[in-house]
Amino acid sequence: MKAVHYEGAFKVSVKEVELLKIQHLDDLIIKVTTAAICGSDLHMYQCRTVAEEGSVFGHENIGIVAEIGPGVTLLKQGDRIVLPFNVADSRYRNWEEGGTAFCTGVNPGFAGGAYGYVTMGPYQGGQAQFLRVPFADFNVLKLPPVKEHEGDFALLADIFPIGWHGLTLAGFQLRDTVVVFGAGPVGLMEAYNGIFRGVSKAFAMDTVPERLKAAQKIGCVPIDFKKSVDAAGYQAVESSGRKEQPNIILDQLIMAMRATGGLGIPGLYVPADPGALYEKSKKGQILISFSKLFEKNRQLRDLIIAGKAKPSFVVSHNINIDDAPEAYEKLDQRIDGYTKVLIHPNGLF
Repeated sequence: MKAVHYEGAFKVSVKEVELLKIQHLDDLIIKVTTAAICGSDLHMYQCRTVAEEGSVFGHENIGIVAEIGPGVTLLKQGDRIVLPFNVADSRYRNWEEGGTAFCTGVNPGFAGGAYGYVTMGPYQGGQAQFLRVPFADFNVLKLPPVKEHEGDFALLADIFPIGWHGLTLAGFQLRDTVVVFGAGPVGLMEAYNGIFRGVSKAFAMDTVPERLKAAQKIGCVPIDFKKSVDAAGYQAVESSGRKEQPNIILDQLIMAMRATGGLGIPGLYVPADPGALYEKSKKGQILISFSKLFEKNRQLRDLIIAGKAKPSFVVSHNINIDDAPEAYEKLDQRIDGYTKVLIHPNGLF
């Protein structure tokens, strides 16, 4: 089968790899119809993590059940499903307390597992024609069988529920004012969730024209903050644009917040960053926990089905798998309008 193959810093290729097989009774194999390229994949692509060469990325996946293990009871061949990117087994304390993102049973020595992401367990990513899904009855969300809303449903794997979660972390209440620092796909989902949850006003801050235009289209007030900082998360830089300052966004969030306001920080601060300028940053000493990310994905799915939400407005390009290396390069450089890319490993769905 074809898969997007990590070759080292700033290089991926499409290669033939071994076809995946059922390994456990509760596994299934899906034929991948869509797998997104995420900004988190770019962190590995840029060699800002300890990802190993030969890795297959892709934690935002949607597909059709192709093969099923004998222990799977709630699914059948031909079911259309989306996979929240966290892998969990539904058997341990963190799961019982609602912390499915921190399952201790799927990745020994680390709290949490995910598809195709560094240090998150032995689970190949979905930027490939097929994908193995462990603990299948628990780790999938069934979708309607018709070929509608593919791009919208794909975003249920990660950024749409993260948008909801970020607002929840901030203690959002009806008619609050929301300011989003960084209007990439995740930031736009923060603003979008705020708008249909009843925000009074939403501001979106970024430097990329396409992102600011997308924010304006959904009703945000766009703010170009080139004179302040560029990017959000651990790769933020100071206003000169020459020096990384990973904590600057956190500082500016605190300064922008009103007294008794709230912060929601789903931006990625990695536990180890070998490419960082500062020794503390290399050790991951700015680390923000994610908590539970997918408590609302069923409700968000139903909003899509009902025509109340269409998160795929953030998608800029739909591509075949052979075009993935070029898409990675352009997405990394933020050129030619590349903001959010969906790969269709088995052809356009």
